[in-house]
Amino acid sequence: MSYLEYNIKFVPSGFRKILYVNWPIVLLLVAITSIGFLMLYSVAGGSMRPWVEPQMQRFALGLVLMFTVAFIPIWFWRNVSLLGYLLAFGLLVYVELFGAVGMGAQRWIDLGFMRLQPSELMKVTLVMLLAAYYDWLPANKTSHPVWVALAVLLILIPTALVLRQPDLGTAILLLSGGGAVIYFAGVHWAYFVTVIALGVGAIAAVFQSRGTSWQLLQDYQYRRIDTFLNPENDPLGAGYHITQAKIALGSGGWTGRGYMQGTQSRLNFLPEKHTDFIFTTLAEEFGFVGGIALLGLYALVTLFCIIAGLQHKDRFSALICLGIGVTFFLYFCVNMAMVMGLAPVVGVPLPLVSYGGSAMLVLLAAFGLVQSAHIHRPR
Repeated sequence: MSYLEYNIKFVPSGFRKILYVNWPIVLLLVAITSIGFLMLYSVAGGSMRPWVEPQMQRFALGLVLMFTVAFIPIWFWRNVSLLGYLLAFGLLVYVELFGAVGMGAQRWIDLGFMRLQPSELMKVTLVMLLAAYYDWLPANKTSHPVWVALAVLLILIPTALVLRQPDLGTAILLLSGGGAVIYFAGVHWAYFVTVIALGVGAIAAVFQSRGTSWQLLQDYQYRRIDTFLNPENDPLGAGYHITQAKIALGSGGWTGRGYMQGTQSRLNFLPEKHTDFIFTTLAEEFGFVGGIALLGLYALVTLFCIIAGLQHKDRFSALICLGIGVTFFLYFCVNMAMVMGLAPVVGVPLPLVSYGGSAMLVLLAAFGLVQSAHIHRPR
C-alpha cells in the first residue's frame, strides 16, 4: 500500500470519492472541449452566439452529469443496464413514429430547449448491456453460438432502426462499438473472420443492387460513395463538401494561417463548419501541428480508458471502460477520416468539439461510467 493510499483511508468516504476520480481523464476532456469553444468562437466570426454560449452551458451540465454518474456505485449501473437499453430502444421507436425531421433525416426528439438524438444514447446503453450480459454469462459459454447470436441480436435490432432514420454513421458506430465489447469479452476469433467475410459480401451486394428494385441504400448514400471515390467529378455539387474540406486542410500547412484567419470558414466556403467539418477549420487555422495536438489529446483519453479497463478485475467494469474507450476512438477516427477524404461522408460529429447537445451530454455521461468503475474498484 502506498503512502497516499494509506492516508486516503482516513478521509471521509464522500471526499474520498473525489480523490479517487481519474483526474487526468477529466483534465483531458476539459482541454478538448476548450478547443471546441475556441473553434466555435472562430467560425461564428468572433462571437459567443449562436454556438459558444449554448455549448458552454451544455458542457457545464455534462460535467455535473458525469460526476453524478461517477459517484454512484458501478454495481447500480450494472443492474439498470437492461432498463437503460430498453429506454433508448423505446426512444428510437418514438423517433421512427413521431421524430423531428432535419436535413432529410428523422433522428431527433424536440424537447424545446434542445433536440435529443436517441441514437447517441443507444451507443452507451448498448455497451452497458453487453458488458452486463458478459458479466452474467459464464466464461465457458462466451463463444457458444446461441449466446453469441443473442448478443449480435442486441446490436442489430437498434442498428436497423438507426439505418431507417437514415443515419449510416451512427449505425457503423453501433456495430463497431458492440463488436468491440464482444471481442473483449473473449468470443472466438472465427466469428469475427466470418463477419468480415460477410461484410465484404454485403459491400459487393450494395454496389450490385444500385439502380435495381432491391436497392439497399438511399440514392444520396450512393452519391456519398461516388463522392468519396472521386469528388472531382462534381466539385460544385455532391463533391463540394469534401473538396472545400481538402482545400482548408491543405491551406493550413504546418502551423496554420492563424487563429480566426481561416478563409474557408470565414468566407463560408466550408459547409457544416460548426458541426461535422469543424476539424478542417482547426487544421486551416492551426495547421498540421494543431491537428496532431488534438489527435494526441483524443489518443490519451482512449489510452487512459484502455489502461483502466485492463486494471479492473471486475468483468463489467473492465468491459465498460474498454467499450467506451473504443467507441470514443471510433467517434473521432471516423470524423477525421471523413473530412480528410479517407472515408465517405457519413455525418459523424467530432466528439466534444463539434456543436451539439446530445452527443456531448451522452459522451460525458459515458465517461462518468468509466469514472464510477475507477472510483468504486476494490483498493
